[in-house]
Amino acid sequence: MSKNITLTIDNQPVTVQAGVTIWGAAKSIGINIPTLCHHFDVKPYGGCRACVVEVQGARALAAACSFPATEGLVVFTNTPKVRSARRLVVELLLANHPKDCLICPRNQNCELQALAQSLGIKDIRFPPAKPRWELDEGSPSLVRDPNKCILCGRCVRFCEEKQTCSVYTFANRGFKSTVAPAFGKGLKDVKCTMCVQCSVICPVGAIVVKDDTAKVLEAINDPDKIVIVQTAPATRVALGDYFGNPAGSVVTGQMVTALRRIGFDRVLDTNFTADLTIMEEATEFLKRLKANLHMPMITSCSPGWINFMEMYFPDLLQHHSTCKSPQQMFGALAKTYYARKEGLDPSRIVSVSIMPCTAKKHECLRPEMRSSGYQDVDYVLTTRELSQLIQSFGLSFNDLPPSDYDPVMGVGSGAGTIFGVTGGVMEAAMRTAYEVVTGETLPAVEFNSIRGMGGLREAEVDLKGTKIKLAIAHGLGNARKVMEGIKAGNPRGWTFIEVMACPGGCVSGGGQPINHDMNFRHKRTKGLYADDRNLPLRKSHDNPEVQALRDDFLGGEYGGHKSHELLHTPLKGHDHP
Repeated sequence: MSKNITLTIDNQPVTVQAGVTIWGAAKSIGINIPTLCHHFDVKPYGGCRACVVEVQGARALAAACSFPATEGLVVFTNTPKVRSARRLVVELLLANHPKDCLICPRNQNCELQALAQSLGIKDIRFPPAKPRWELDEGSPSLVRDPNKCILCGRCVRFCEEKQTCSVYTFANRGFKSTVAPAFGKGLKDVKCTMCVQCSVICPVGAIVVKDDTAKVLEAINDPDKIVIVQTAPATRVALGDYFGNPAGSVVTGQMVTALRRIGFDRVLDTNFTADLTIMEEATEFLKRLKANLHMPMITSCSPGWINFMEMYFPDLLQHHSTCKSPQQMFGALAKTYYARKEGLDPSRIVSVSIMPCTAKKHECLRPEMRSSGYQDVDYVLTTRELSQLIQSFGLSFNDLPPSDYDPVMGVGSGAGTIFGVTGGVMEAAMRTAYEVVTGETLPAVEFNSIRGMGGLREAEVDLKGTKIKLAIAHGLGNARKVMEGIKAGNPRGWTFIEVMACPGGCVSGGGQPINHDMNFRHKRTKGLYADDRNLPLRKSHDNPEVQALRDDFLGGEYGGHKSHELLHTPLKGHDHP
């Protein structure tokens, strides 16, 4: 057990566990030391020097984010010397930073801007000295602007430590120093999975999500188009962040109303196809299990993970389910089943999705995602882009009356809702698998053994004698461990594996609101579990609209010919079970 140590910060005694930094000790007593390179998701770095403090007896100022607190240490966080040093650091950064704050996507949510304001900086004493760099706009998911990079290294560390992709590195020296992919390549030319967690962890506007709102508005304003929108499970517990709601607040009804006010012709729920995914995937899993074919089977609705697997573990693709993601199942059905049910011309339909995930922008462009005869999903907007649309329409979000999704593909269960959390897809699948295999009603619908925030979790479910060994991984670093375990012969005996590219799952996807609360993932996860408990349906196989789809359109069965035609897309090396 770690021992406690006592130090003094700004004349206040504070007791913390050994190993805590000065920054952490100060935070524990309500003193916020500013940082730019430090972030709770990555290891301390101490590079930007915005967090410098005076340590009694030390010859130089110390970086509070990396300097360990020790017994008897005496620290001062706001002396004239400290404030002068911080101002100097920030002025030097501002000297080379573009002066386009008013049109920057990070305006009013920029850590550099906020720090400059808190230090009262009114003038910049230094001329710019750095070269100008071209924008990197080749990725379908993000735009990288090296001119705004402040060399904090957050993206470098997160991509290496958490995602194990090491897409970014420091390049050049002196005034030419920059952060970029290796050999100066664009992101489209390197092994970037497009999880875009780098845009979430970036303190400024150097990495931002590619904005497709103008294209969507053009479609909405075209009288010849019928614009259908679907909303992903995790958006309902994150969108409220932008409008002053506590993290994790469920704002489904207000979101639906806002989308109608913006002008979408139909507002539908991705939870519907999340439920459908469970039915298709459960059918596939039970067939594989019986035949012992390509086991363990991997499930995921995360295109960032699919990109990772294709890039780094192509020899194991046969282990992955052939099911499309709920977004892409929805897109295929919108221009086939939904068009037929509603009497719509599919050539006039524009299918839009609101997603927490930036890799979805790439997923919808994949050539195999055209099984409807058209591009199944035309445009993907992130939660952040939707918030901008709502604000641009002058909608007072919190005052909007809640409303329900439109019928037909607008009903989803709680099992669909929990797709947004790590372990949620697995839990939803087990709710159905248990009742399908045993023919009995679940005694308790929650699988608490599956839940949690551990990066790699294991559990075992007993389906009345059929034991299923589960593994759940979130974050690509943990996913890599799982894949290496399969390559080593699966010594853990896993049967069924869920992987999500983003830490925490979709609740913290690359397109979600940027939240500086260390506990935001837990709060959004709690919100989705609460939404699950409050919904009238909690199991995918009980969804009457999914049952109607099966009977009216899929030939009366899941996993049949029609399903494979529209809802499955085998990756390279896949065999149909």
